[in-house]
Amino acid sequence: MTEKIGLFTGTFDPLTNGHLDIIKRSSQLFDKLYVGIFRNDQKNPFFPTNERVKMLQEAVSDCSNVEIITHERDLTVNIAKKLGVTALVRAVRNSHDLEYEKNMFYFNHEMTGVETILLMAKPEFEPLNSTRMRELTSFGQDVAQWVPENVAREIKKLRK
Repeated sequence: MTEKIGLFTGTFDPLTNGHLDIIKRSSQLFDKLYVGIFRNDQKNPFFPTNERVKMLQEAVSDCSNVEIITHERDLTVNIAKKLGVTALVRAVRNSHDLEYEKNMFYFNHEMTGVETILLMAKPEFEPLNSTRMRELTSFGQDVAQWVPENVAREIKKLRK
């Protein structure tokens, strides 16, 4: 039987409760789940990559089949191919996300044949995204209710 290997990527800057929910739910679907912190040139990160890795590792410490990886410059499908990934995991919060993911699915599948699994965000997590967390934090707002506890601690350190 072929091992089921998933890959869920993002900048996770910062990691939100929505991200964490998708990671935990998708980890139950795979023998191994890679969570990839990938560079996005369109975003200015709040936290350096190594700090995001530490926060993610702590947040998913109860998921024994999850491994955090990083990559600075390559297509997700190329990394997936190198890792033997059987499916990409993507989160969908709204119709905008769905349109984006439909387009990405086409190209990812055409280039590698790797399937994409879309997981719907739970309603309470639909409004959450890292951009909004960074924005609120930059205005001095406490975002602790929307991010894992360990991430909230690190954000508070930034504000001091």
